[in-house]
Amino acid sequence: MTEVLRVEHLAKSFDAIVALRDVTMHLDRGEVLGLIGDNGAGKSTLIKILCGFHRPDSGRILLEGEEASFRSVSHARSLGIDTVYQDLALVDELSVYHNMFLNRELIRWPVLRNRAMRRMAKQHLDDMGVNIPDVRVKVARLSGGQRQAIAVARSIYSAPKILLLDEPLAAMGAKEGALILDLIRDLKARGDVSIVIIAHNYAQVLDVCDRVNLLQHGAITFDRPTAETSLDELTDLVVAEYRNSRIPKQIPTA
Repeated sequence: MTEVLRVEHLAKSFDAIVALRDVTMHLDRGEVLGLIGDNGAGKSTLIKILCGFHRPDSGRILLEGEEASFRSVSHARSLGIDTVYQDLALVDELSVYHNMFLNRELIRWPVLRNRAMRRMAKQHLDDMGVNIPDVRVKVARLSGGQRQAIAVARSIYSAPKILLLDEPLAAMGAKEGALILDLIRDLKARGDVSIVIIAHNYAQVLDVCDRVNLLQHGAITFDRPTAETSLDELTDLVVAEYRNSRIPKQIPTA
């Protein structure tokens, strides 16, 4: 594999709060990387830097070997990095196909090309194996798994090099989660997009990811292929961090 993304010594603070201290990580072409860590470890901040929402205080980002500085989310997207957040950014009262073309509608002035957008949305979802019987239905009527699948499909439609998934399986039942895991496996099999997944379910990380990184106290402390670790090891690492945080700090005596 060749690296499509590398970050070196990234740091980011918000006033007195240090979100990232010294993050170095890489992502190979066609790889699925699981990013795990306790709440407040800095995972979402890292994703927001990679997608151009935040700018790091220090460190550098290399995209396909070239140093990059993202001016905005749109700029990062133009360079091939797209993100699907937990809140999805879908409009409930719009149809599936209108959400698929949100902010990039097909227009034959002065009207929308609804028939063409319906046809193209249906074709793209079918090609990705996402079963939506009627793309005219409002997104509000779909299940959580279907909504997440549409958000991922919309990002893939723009042909990104890198897809960042922020908690794509949060608050989903087994059936809905399986739909998204199958979609990620299909994307992995295609090999034309590299994926970073933030997840709290370590069993799902081991199931679908090639490699796992553990983010603790604003730094990557564990980097290993999923084939060389286990659910017990990952759980023990995070539990040990929690236990250490519960130990009262000793106040030095005179």
